[in-house]
Amino acid sequence: MGIKGDKTKQFIKQQAKVLFADKGFKNVTMKDICEVTELSRGGLYRHYNSTEQLFSEIISEFLEVQNDLFSESIDKGLPAIEILNEILNRYKSEMNDTQGSLSMAIYEYFSSRENEENVLSKQYNLSYHSWKKLIEYGISRNEFKQVDIKGVFDIILFTYQGVRMYSQLMPVPNETPERIIEQIKLLLLNKKTEE
Repeated sequence: MGIKGDKTKQFIKQQAKVLFADKGFKNVTMKDICEVTELSRGGLYRHYNSTEQLFSEIISEFLEVQNDLFSESIDKGLPAIEILNEILNRYKSEMNDTQGSLSMAIYEYFSSRENEENVLSKQYNLSYHSWKKLIEYGISRNEFKQVDIKGVFDIILFTYQGVRMYSQLMPVPNETPERIIEQIKLLLLNKKTEE
């Protein structure tokens, strides 16, 4: 696919993400996406066959960006605390963004995929391996404490997703993500790194 096709796909994903955040997964149709992108049906179907294919690509791209951030930063030899701060600031921003949350759409998407191999488990494992790499890197540089990596990852992931989900159901004070981020740092950072 050429540059124009890639730009069109990115545009479709950006517009669809807003729709999915607003309406959930189940309530978005290809017709809705045609309307918001102002593409013809043929123009849209040239890039995506279904809302499932489009949504799956949006989710995969999110995880790829996170994995690339971790890998590239580690390869550059950046301090683990700097990498951690960057991702936690992103998480905090997303937890405070109640309008842009895909949590309900993610729940609907994965709960409707009964007969397929569990794609959510694959996404969980990919995310875990990215975090494991970062935490091991931080430990090896003596920036992070020796921790139960799987346990810390579960705290990070499920707390983040829990706030994203709850923010769709009730108001979550802006201070909540800040407190969560500070607790995650307390779990991970060596005393000398914090100072």
